Amino acid sequence: MNEWIDYIFGFSTDPAKAFFFNRYDFWIFFTVVLFFFSLLYRKKRIRNVYLLLISLFFYYKSGGFYFFLLLFSTLVDFFVGKGIYRSRLKRKKKLLLALSVAVNLGVLAYFKYGYFLVDNINAAFGTDFQALDVFALMANKLSGAHFDISSIFLPIGISFYTFQTISYSVDVYRGLLRPVRNMLDFAFYVSFFPQLVAGPIVRAADFVPQIYKSYRVSREEMGRALFLIMLGLSKKILIADYLGSHFVGRVFAEPLKYSGFENLTAVYGFALQIYGDFSGYTDIAIGIALLLGFRLPLNFNAPYKAVSITDFWRRWHISLSSWLRDYLYIPLGGNRHGKFNTYKNLMITMLLGGLWHGAAWRFIFWGGLHGLGLAWHKAWKELPGDRLPASRLSRILWGVVTFHFVCFCWVFFAASDMQHAWDMLGRIAGHFYWEKIPEIVSAYRNVFAILLFGMAVHLIPESWKEAYTAVFLALPDAVKAVAMAALALGLYQVMSSEIQPFIYFQF
Repeated sequence: MNEWIDYIFGFSTDPAKAFFFNRYDFWIFFTVVLFFFSLLYRKKRIRNVYLLLISLFFYYKSGGFYFFLLLFSTLVDFFVGKGIYRSRLKRKKKLLLALSVAVNLGVLAYFKYGYFLVDNINAAFGTDFQALDVFALMANKLSGAHFDISSIFLPIGISFYTFQTISYSVDVYRGLLRPVRNMLDFAFYVSFFPQLVAGPIVRAADFVPQIYKSYRVSREEMGRALFLIMLGLSKKILIADYLGSHFVGRVFAEPLKYSGFENLTAVYGFALQIYGDFSGYTDIAIGIALLLGFRLPLNFNAPYKAVSITDFWRRWHISLSSWLRDYLYIPLGGNRHGKFNTYKNLMITMLLGGLWHGAAWRFIFWGGLHGLGLAWHKAWKELPGDRLPASRLSRILWGVVTFHFVCFCWVFFAASDMQHAWDMLGRIAGHFYWEKIPEIVSAYRNVFAILLFGMAVHLIPESWKEAYTAVFLALPDAVKAVAMAALALGLYQVMSSEIQPFIYFQF
């Protein structure tokens, strides 16, 4: 009995053991959630409170006592939103908005950038400051836990829900949104579990109105939700996890042990791995949310079909790129004050976007490269003449160039540090070993098969994807159930022996 209680209410700070979509116990949990949901969904208030409690329990299982931070951000921004809306003084509105931004970014900075700042201060001034996790210390004293206070644990999902609550306060300040009616509804918006820990970043204007609507999901939407869940699990387990555990992770860990061809293959592999991992998560999140009657926004749109770096950012992590545009790039001035300021604003936005991904210089460098790419493309478009790829051949060529630029940037994103990134590029440039390619392909034939299959599926026309989706939607329910069971069995067979956490959980 005690073991069962400990399993239900216990948690782990190890992402590989956390309570997420690629674990069978999550799907047992979600089946139970759906059963009780089917009894409650007709009454909106009860449904919303039920899903709020489920969401908080989910985050507790995923992030432990750090779910108090989620509650803290919720309380702050709920009352800030109310205060901004009720105030008649512009100055008071600005002060309240500044409070929201300062509190949310302050909490994010402490957990995400504490070590980064301390390490760089020590390196610059020869000091020997030590970071201390005061929240872990408080948790130890209050609960009798034994967290390591010498290391700051990054709460799962903090980067996503802080951006979500900041956007709420800003939209209320701008007059684009009325405050949410009550605390429970706002807490439900912030904590909705399908997208809580890795997005998409959902804006209150898109989500909150759905809270007050009755449950309506058509038979076609139900089938599409199931299809998205199946698709997301396939991307994650069959493609991302297989490539990561069988090849990509090994090469990125020790690039000097492998040939240039193997390093280049690992770069291509990581490009597909991170896409399969992250878009797989959001497919599952959108599917689960739809089963519960809530529509989440599209977060990926075949990003490796992009014909420019600007086009790539319209297709990749759409909720983040649009957030950076609306709440950072445009407030900085956007493109309103001349070319120099436009390029400067692009660079600042992408440098901070890189820093959002992680507290390391390699992420800042990655963001800077994308900023340079965006600035170059903007300047290129403004040259005299038609600079847009028009013909099919030119679009293919620009697509190849864009993909390889993105892959070049991925090297710095995925490497453990800058030295490993330069080592990898050095191997690709100077130690390719063309004569060993047939031997390498033969040795890693399954990896190459998954890599080619994944890219082929990614690049096929959208009409084809809609066609095979329509085939699944048209199947009888019993056949859908058999297909899902067969897929689950197949994915279980290829699943790695250890659960692979979603890559974006570390951000």
